[in-house]
Amino acid sequence: MSSSKVAGKIVLVTGATDGLGRILAGRLVDEGAVVVVHGRDPERIEATTSELRKRKAGADIFSYRADLASLADTRALATSVEADFPRIDVLVNNAGLGSGGSKRGRQESADGYELLFAVNYLAGFLLTNSLLPVLLQSPAARIVNVSSIGQAPIDFDDVMLTRTYSGRQAYCQSKLAQILYTFELAERLRAAGQSNVTVNAVHPSSLMPTKMVFEAYDHTMSTLEDGLEAVWHLVAGSDLEGVSGRYFDVLTESHANAQAYDAGARKRLWDLSEKLVQVPV
Repeated sequence: MSSSKVAGKIVLVTGATDGLGRILAGRLVDEGAVVVVHGRDPERIEATTSELRKRKAGADIFSYRADLASLADTRALATSVEADFPRIDVLVNNAGLGSGGSKRGRQESADGYELLFAVNYLAGFLLTNSLLPVLLQSPAARIVNVSSIGQAPIDFDDVMLTRTYSGRQAYCQSKLAQILYTFELAERLRAAGQSNVTVNAVHPSSLMPTKMVFEAYDHTMSTLEDGLEAVWHLVAGSDLEGVSGRYFDVLTESHANAQAYDAGARKRLWDLSEKLVQVPV
């Protein structure tokens, strides 16, 4: 899939109303994709879709509201998308929270889970697995998990960080969880002979000028355009056809934290995730 082949592809981008997700949605519109915008705030969704429609006459743009801090909302999002589209060609799990909001201390999701773990990882686990039936309808679907170079091993004895809380730890373990999931899902798809769906993770760039970065830091290091190119590579790079279960640091394949290569840890996280979302997926 090269950029010229994105036209007509159905692409769902979570967290598409701000920052990296928003400029990714804009490029997808420019390239002629069918763009499915997810956001949490109705006003931001309306502003984003209005802006996108102005970019290209007749663009196919759809939008859905869901709070990914709620498993019920996440499940409803998957149900709606599956009902409305015969297939999904690309799913970009971009929505997330940074460690800056944790200055308020430990917070919980609607389901009582540590908030960053719930939004950054668990929602994507549920959404992706729930949408696998429509992803499998695509001749060559791609799942892109927007992760981070900031990674910390998951403490399975205190995943929700109830004993000792650190915003940095919460963020970094949630981002490593995305990568463990990426590798495990790739293995399971291969084992099932489902080679038409690939899944990869990417650290798009360090300290881009986004809301989550400004909440935690007083400076930036990269541009949104840097991050866009990194994500676009996974979305549309022709060199990644059939490539699955990899982690990229911007544009270069790289090594994640060692825990991501521990098959036992990956299975333990998967089993825990199934339990936390309350239904097998």
